[in-house]
Amino acid sequence: MKPPFGALVISLDFEIHWGVREAVRPTGHYEQNLRGVWTAIPRMLELFQAYDVAATWATVGFLFARSRDDIARFAPAGKPRYLDTTLDPYQEPLGSGESDDPFHFAPTLIDRIQATPRQELATHTFSHYYCVEPGQDRDAFRADLQSALAIARQRGVEIRSIVFPGNQHNPAYDEVLAEVGLTCYRGTQPFWMYSTSRLSGQTYGKRASRLIDGFFRVRGDHTLTWDDVWKGGPLCNVQASFFLRPTRPALWRQPLRWLQFHRIAPSIRRAAREHRIVHIWWHPHNFGGYVDANISQLRDLLEVYRECRDRYGMQSLSMAETAAYARGEVT
Repeated sequence: MKPPFGALVISLDFEIHWGVREAVRPTGHYEQNLRGVWTAIPRMLELFQAYDVAATWATVGFLFARSRDDIARFAPAGKPRYLDTTLDPYQEPLGSGESDDPFHFAPTLIDRIQATPRQELATHTFSHYYCVEPGQDRDAFRADLQSALAIARQRGVEIRSIVFPGNQHNPAYDEVLAEVGLTCYRGTQPFWMYSTSRLSGQTYGKRASRLIDGFFRVRGDHTLTWDDVWKGGPLCNVQASFFLRPTRPALWRQPLRWLQFHRIAPSIRRAAREHRIVHIWWHPHNFGGYVDANISQLRDLLEVYRECRDRYGMQSLSMAETAAYARGEVT
């Protein structure tokens, strides 16, 4: 039986520098965003708690580590051998731990997430693993995933959900997800501009189309039915609806903020009215450059959620909770 309510799902790709290391150095032009993660995450958690909102934090396994020795202890023996060697995260220079390297270690922030009600810790793989890049294979992916689950488990976290780095869902690896006990993943919207591809395959055409669709109703409202989430089998696809693009206080940015709000808010309201699902995602470092402006933008959307909760009974769910409802495991 389908749940008699609509749902708001929020997921975050928690990676700090691990997710952008091929493109930027931690002390380069993006440093403000990376450092700002340490301010943005506590502010987001406070907002989620104030609105009683669940969120799924898909966390790179490296961030659980307290030291380089911790990473070495949990790292798999079989590592991906990307043909593009710039993708190899094991070559990244590291400090000794969080105190001198807040770009690559974050156990204190993970503590904050664990201490906040209704927050799910999920995996973004152990090493920010790219599932369709040449040189890696199923065995290396399995080993990486086992390391991610192990380093989380030693902190008392049992992982049930995954978000793929670069949104690189490789269907050939679905059996591995089920094998290690995962129940759901975040897929992409079913349109060509969102399709999984290699990093080198992210053409300007695809990027421009996604950008336009984020502000204008090019490809529908991106809401899901409960039947879309689970079609039988061991895995649920809690498909993404919208990437929440960062904003800034500059006057010229305000029309874009207005357009994005009026792109997403109607989908939240439709999901609430018609008992559908809307799934919004972003990276914490997206908020790091202008924390106040981005928290304000998020608050505007959570106000829409609260209105829908009070009027239509909409619920806020983590990815794992959404999967459980879709499969009828929770009523």
